[in-house]
Amino acid sequence: MTALSLVSLLAEPARRRPDHVALVEGHTRVTYAELWHDARGVAAALADRGVRPGDRVALLAPNVVGFVRAYFGILAAGAVVVPVPTLLTEREAAHLVRDSGAAAVVYHAALAATAAGVARATGAEAYDVDELDGASEPLPTFITRQAEDLAVVFYTSGTTGAPKGAMLTHLNLVMNATTNAFDGNGLSPDDVVMGVLPLFHIFGQSAVMGATFRVGGTLILQPRFDAAAALEIMVRERVTRFLGVPTMFIQLLRAVDGTAELPRLRSCTSGGAAMPVAVLEEVEKVFDTPVYEGYGLSETSPTSALNQQIFGTRPGTVGHAIWGVEVEITDPTDLDRVEPLPPGELGEIVVRGHNVFAGYLDRPDATAEVMVDGWFRTGDIGTKDREGFVTVVDRSKDLIIRSGYNVYPREVEEVLARHPSVDQVAVIGVPDPERGEEVCAAIVPKPGSDVDSDQFVAWAREHLAHHKYPRVVHLLPELPMGPSQKILKRELRARLAH
Repeated sequence: MTALSLVSLLAEPARRRPDHVALVEGHTRVTYAELWHDARGVAAALADRGVRPGDRVALLAPNVVGFVRAYFGILAAGAVVVPVPTLLTEREAAHLVRDSGAAAVVYHAALAATAAGVARATGAEAYDVDELDGASEPLPTFITRQAEDLAVVFYTSGTTGAPKGAMLTHLNLVMNATTNAFDGNGLSPDDVVMGVLPLFHIFGQSAVMGATFRVGGTLILQPRFDAAAALEIMVRERVTRFLGVPTMFIQLLRAVDGTAELPRLRSCTSGGAAMPVAVLEEVEKVFDTPVYEGYGLSETSPTSALNQQIFGTRPGTVGHAIWGVEVEITDPTDLDRVEPLPPGELGEIVVRGHNVFAGYLDRPDATAEVMVDGWFRTGDIGTKDREGFVTVVDRSKDLIIRSGYNVYPREVEEVLARHPSVDQVAVIGVPDPERGEEVCAAIVPKPGSDVDSDQFVAWAREHLAHHKYPRVVHLLPELPMGPSQKILKRELRARLAH
């Protein structure tokens, strides 16, 4: 076996450019040398409190310097990080800690009450990261791990049932950070990256923090995303790269009005959910920068495909497979084998490569359902054209079958997003006694818009086939969002199904 640790993402830039600023949070600026010293201090404090290599340690913190210290401190101690989303209830957080078998919970002071409740419910010890920092003499270096050892256990969002712990290895995450940094669209040590994506989420943790540290760049943290404040921060800190989910880009566009100066960005990257092409085009126009849409899942560390300059970009697609990874389309009804379909054919997206996880924690049956001959079956429906561009059509579970016809919500969402009065839109299927399912659109109108549901129905009818346009439209003040700013369609269905 080969020694490899995810903690090298911090240890190496601390060795190579110790005085360079690694993190900025408000008025706090932390160099790589300082951050690595503090992380080794947290590691020593955890070891002094009984944490041993291979132990799982839950981490409950927002996008603050303390999160990063604790994250790399846990790894430096040879332990496994279990990120806990900050918006979970005490009961939900306790489930993750209990299910993961975490021996301890490291938390930020802002979440002390939740951490205390979780500790009572699970028997895990709870430690404030700020109290750990400086409590012990820092370890001289990190505890060696093997490439195939677990580094992080990420819990899936639970959209298809109870959250499952996706086991990611040091190899998975080191390779994903490296390919994002060097083989995606090329970060440099001089890049300043905006960290608004939650660090407890795989996108923010690997594609943002991991990739930035891999090149020794500077990461700007915003504890809670606020679009207007983010624009000000990006101008002040001369941010060059912004990564976010589509809802964040929509909120940035809203916040532009009245802004005296816009950031001068080299590029933007969107992931986590499909970005309507109309929104992508507007972001590119307003910020005068390319937007590279990508695709990934917790189980794939996360990046699997990305629009990349080397291949050319194509709005509406998620580009090509990243370096060292295969992305293909297979027959979703053949569960026992994966055989790539010809270009252009619709099927299930499958992924194979260094980014594919080691399975679900203590769920061998669930792992067997999604792994076939080294391929991970994503459950997403898509196509791959002759030039290698992958298009995600929809989640298989989101497919609407109306009167026997397949309707893909994303196609309907793309059409509605181009209506001048639509701010956000989500399309779902709702039960219908005659047709099985009916197409339903939930729309957040742009502020000040004077519109009604019938106008959106008419717009969709003009641009879509008869079986595809929504007969039911709900105008809402906001859409339900998860911790990573993804639209929660399951919650939307429960709310609108009656």
